[in-house]
Amino acid sequence: MALAVLLSATACGGQSAASVSTPLATEPASPSATPTPTPTAPASSECVTENATEEYSPKVFICTKSDAGELLWMEQSESKRVTDARAAAAKIAAEKAAAKKAAAEKAAADKAAQEAAAKAAQKQAAAEAARQQAAAEEAKRQQQAAAAAAAAAAAAQAQVPVQPAAPAAPSGCDPNYAGPCVPIASDVDCAGGSGNGPAYVGGPVTVVGSDIYGLDRNGDGVGCE
Repeated sequence: MALAVLLSATACGGQSAASVSTPLATEPASPSATPTPTPTAPASSECVTENATEEYSPKVFICTKSDAGELLWMEQSESKRVTDARAAAAKIAAEKAAAKKAAAEKAAADKAAQEAAAKAAQKQAAAEAARQQAAAEEAKRQQQAAAAAAAAAAAAQAQVPVQPAAPAAPSGCDPNYAGPCVPIASDVDCAGGSGNGPAYVGGPVTVVGSDIYGLDRNGDGVGCE
């Protein structure tokens, strides 16, 4: 501004700038404010509680557990990255553990099924062996019963009294009768009866064979009574 006054005075042929110019008061320059540095992390508070937050605009810090297991203040984005990475690792570990558990359970179930099948096969084999043994014992029992029955029949037959054989009839006598000689003829009747012969026999006679002449009328085994 002082330079403008000087130029104007010179152009009008007036006094020199030195005699007419008055120094202008200059405004004192305002002192510039010292900027307050923004902290890069909460230095005034300790990180002791996981997921605790501290806001230092424009940043937000979160108390986060590091991979080494220490609680550290981390910016929100870094905290999220660390937390997400840990969650992903935990998920993978859980999936592996679940797969391992499922495989172990399947192996145990397969083993149990195999053992059950083996026991069932052993039980079936034992039942079949018992059945065969019972069948063999039954066959043996039947054989023994048959042998005992045969022995009893033989013993009973041996105990049957042997009927004495009728004495041989004299020559010319019919062997079906014992006692008085019954002649061998076309027909024989009891002597003194109503028969017409041609041969007769005086009784009584015992029928020891077939009563071919009809001498035993009442069938009591004795004829010509």
